[in-house]
Amino acid sequence: MSSEIERNPISALRTATVFLTRIPVGGNSETGHGPLASSVWMFPFVGALVGLLGGLIYYASQALGLPVAISAALGVCVLYVVTGGLHEDGLADVADGFGGGASRERKLAIMRDSRIGTYGVAAMVFSILLRILAIVSIADAASVAMALLAAGALSRAAIGPVMAALPSARPDGLSAAAGRPGGGQALLAIGIASVGAIVFLGFGAGIGVTVLALMTLCLVAALAKKQIGGQTGDVLGTTAQCVEIVVLLAISAR
Repeated sequence: MSSEIERNPISALRTATVFLTRIPVGGNSETGHGPLASSVWMFPFVGALVGLLGGLIYYASQALGLPVAISAALGVCVLYVVTGGLHEDGLADVADGFGGGASRERKLAIMRDSRIGTYGVAAMVFSILLRILAIVSIADAASVAMALLAAGALSRAAIGPVMAALPSARPDGLSAAAGRPGGGQALLAIGIASVGAIVFLGFGAGIGVTVLALMTLCLVAALAKKQIGGQTGDVLGTTAQCVEIVVLLAISAR
């Protein structure tokens, strides 16, 4: 297990950005995961950046007079494009594997298959719809931007604790190559994201969505442990997706 923290913030930010997005910062997203476990503390900053881009598009769409629903759809579209659908793909693979596999080995085989089945399609549709509807419910452009910033930071920070808590379910693959961060670093990522949520949403709401994010990541981790005995890159993507959805829904209910 790797517990070392990458102390060069520029290097850590670059590594986290390569892993979590398709923003061109140099490096290879397929092979550049060596120091990834030591860069987990930068995940919330990258998540906030992704949320900011979605919020800016929503804000600009509203300024142009577009309907709220269309602005929300464009905002979520930007989230998808910036990440290359990485987390949505993970959610779809997990839904297919956990829903369609009868054994641990079969679940892992289905998750590795690039084809998407019925469970995966449904999971992606619900993920996109729930985020769009949550944004529509929030409506106010500034509030949407703050919500996306908080959701982006917390959802990416949630990846770290799952990496730290669960072993890789495979001896190869993205998660195995990335290594495991120390528990302290995973908590640091959550701490950074929670401070961001408080800044973006206010103290009470920030603490509330942080608690919900922690509960959600624990549920995903427990499910992954039961289903496949550990985590994979798809499980990490699912964690980010589920936390992002839960945070946005909670903010829309305020």
